[in-house]
Amino acid sequence: MVDGEGIITNDDNLTTDINHPYREKTDKRILKKNPWKDYGLHLTVLVLSIIAMSIGPIEIVLVKGVEVSIMPLLYTMVLGLIFYLAKPIKWIQRKQARIAEGAMMLFIGVLIAKLAVSSGQSIHLLLEMGPALMLQELGHLATILIALPTALLLGFKREAIGMTNSIGREPEVAVVVDRYGFNSPESRGIFALFIVGTIIGTVFISFLTSISVSVLPLHPFAFAMASGVGSASMNAASLGPTLAAFPHLETQIEAFAGFSNLLSFSIGIYIVIFIALPLTEKLYYWLEPKIGRDAIIDEGDE
Repeated sequence: MVDGEGIITNDDNLTTDINHPYREKTDKRILKKNPWKDYGLHLTVLVLSIIAMSIGPIEIVLVKGVEVSIMPLLYTMVLGLIFYLAKPIKWIQRKQARIAEGAMMLFIGVLIAKLAVSSGQSIHLLLEMGPALMLQELGHLATILIALPTALLLGFKREAIGMTNSIGREPEVAVVVDRYGFNSPESRGIFALFIVGTIIGTVFISFLTSISVSVLPLHPFAFAMASGVGSASMNAASLGPTLAAFPHLETQIEAFAGFSNLLSFSIGIYIVIFIALPLTEKLYYWLEPKIGRDAIIDEGDE
């Protein structure tokens, strides 16, 4: 029985469900056309994946001893962008992009499950590392020391606080919006970072990892832990070049990368709340009068 407030109850007057206008609208869209039946999109993804895997990794030598590994992930992203932007291709539009976004989050679960299995196989190594796994989370704070001065030199003001306190994924966005308000400069900054990170974050971290494993004389496990930034897609993009450089340590590297990413996602939000944001604010108030430039966005235009 449905009462006047849209609450469905049974004969025993117990609430069993609640009608929600947005949920109802979403259900109607799903029932109208099942996204899993968008065969043109799925066939396109399959063809692009086959092409990328057929090409395989390409190693480009920049200088002697320094090389960049271009992984198949990058090929599929570039080809997918071309298909999306090409006007003659009518079956890949904004609707398909939204379907692909949701499907990607679903399929990343398979990768996370694989990393979890690898972590279980190498649990003795994880226990041996002990405090190192926890302390490496503090390494994320070092990015503030580089990113904040750079943002100020480029002319950003309080937007820099939102941009530079973290990598700007969903948990960090929620923290900044809750603390400063939706229309604040800090929120504009982290939303800009979120958009840029979504578009080019995986490409950037893939190149950065390729160069790092060639230049920095660090242990393979250090690169594996560094790939766990709290984003599953970036974790996967960084993991590829690391595995290509150290194929004999595949299981161990996957274990450290997966566990580090889990720590970054679960503990990282507390580091942002209690350490990263306060530190970014203090550094901003100290550095802005010294190296700050004219604002990119005129406050009178807001």
